[in-house]
Amino acid sequence: MAELKTFKGGIHPPYNKELASGKAIKRAPVPAEVIIPLSQHIGAPNEPLVKEGDRVELGQVIGSSEAFVSAPVHSSVAGTVKEIADLPNFTGAKVKSVVITPDSSQPEFAKKPGKDLDSLSAEEIRGIAKEAGLVGMGGAAFPTHVKLTPPADKPVDTVIINACECEPFLTCDHRLMLERTEDLIAGAKLLKAAVGAQKVIFGVEANKMDAADALRAKASGLPDVEVEILEVKYPEGAEKMLIFALTGRKVPPGKLPSEVGCLVQNVGTAVALFEAAAWGKPLYERVLTVTGPGVREPGNLLCAIGTPISALIEACGGLVGNPTKLIMGGPMTGWAQSDTSASVVKGTSGVVVLTADVVDLGEESECVRCGKCIEACPMFLSPNYIVQATRRAQWDKAEMWGALDCFECGCCSFSCPAYIPHVSYVRKAKAEIAALKKK
Repeated sequence: MAELKTFKGGIHPPYNKELASGKAIKRAPVPAEVIIPLSQHIGAPNEPLVKEGDRVELGQVIGSSEAFVSAPVHSSVAGTVKEIADLPNFTGAKVKSVVITPDSSQPEFAKKPGKDLDSLSAEEIRGIAKEAGLVGMGGAAFPTHVKLTPPADKPVDTVIINACECEPFLTCDHRLMLERTEDLIAGAKLLKAAVGAQKVIFGVEANKMDAADALRAKASGLPDVEVEILEVKYPEGAEKMLIFALTGRKVPPGKLPSEVGCLVQNVGTAVALFEAAAWGKPLYERVLTVTGPGVREPGNLLCAIGTPISALIEACGGLVGNPTKLIMGGPMTGWAQSDTSASVVKGTSGVVVLTADVVDLGEESECVRCGKCIEACPMFLSPNYIVQATRRAQWDKAEMWGALDCFECGCCSFSCPAYIPHVSYVRKAKAEIAALKKK
């Protein structure tokens, strides 16, 4: 077998995908109430378009902004607005949110007759993405219509679909590749048309050969669609790593993929773009994975945006064993939760519950200067020096050592024998640097 494509650095954590990879997507029950944050994206926050006591319909716009870098938010249920309040989201930050009590009976989404997808112009596709509130569904949550508007002097020739799903435990993209193969390819072709690219490349890790085979079967006869197999390594699906592995192109520090003629989008985002263009469906629900040894019946759920974690866990049979750590997202880049009240947002790819026997709770100690964090870092940074600068509140040095270039993959923390939570330090450094620049 030919050598698999990959990048320098990275790690090989236990992937634990067998818990949910064989579970077909099922629809989660509608919860007793949904809590929908009005800001679920990078960019300007939305303002509410509804008020307490208002009746809302499924898919109705409930928050929007006039800013270009933003994405409207839609109601994920038919029901009544209970309140609008500043409530904590999955990061712990308080965000203006719309709380809706769903009707006892929920309607099916009425598909609207769409246009011929092959006839849509680039401008029309961008407009559809914006109106539907599409964002990157792999976690970054960058508004899709903005990503589909690269600078005029940076032409894009290659659209890359991130089909790696390199985070341990998560399998929702894998299931979409198997169950929505044709829709995924159609969405990828819309992305290609939106930026005027010449080809689409699906990058699939070698532990998902059934998905790669399904894509190749459906893409047979499409000369502009390729399926490439990548080494199983974390973070293979990170934007810059993926571009290098598939094309050999290196995105310069601080620059975007368009700098090297590429656009990268997640599997879920491509499927959502197809639904928006073909059916007129806004992004008010998503597929995610609820898994881990602390979940009785791990699985992949299609759930309403705004569904609390508690309802998702209940839909999967509840907790089991000795649940010790609850993570929104994947175990490498997700956010640890103190309770189950946070709700699903557009970028939520999973909920992982770990038990005491798999959580290593070693105490942080001093750096032993072993260099393992440097060796693992796919961005060629020195995470140990960023930590040192952050501990000393030397924000200029933290920036000099590349805190702003770090995309918080967690390879450093995973590799560290001193249990130093590098990512926590990086997040603090970024916040302090941003605050100083704002002043």
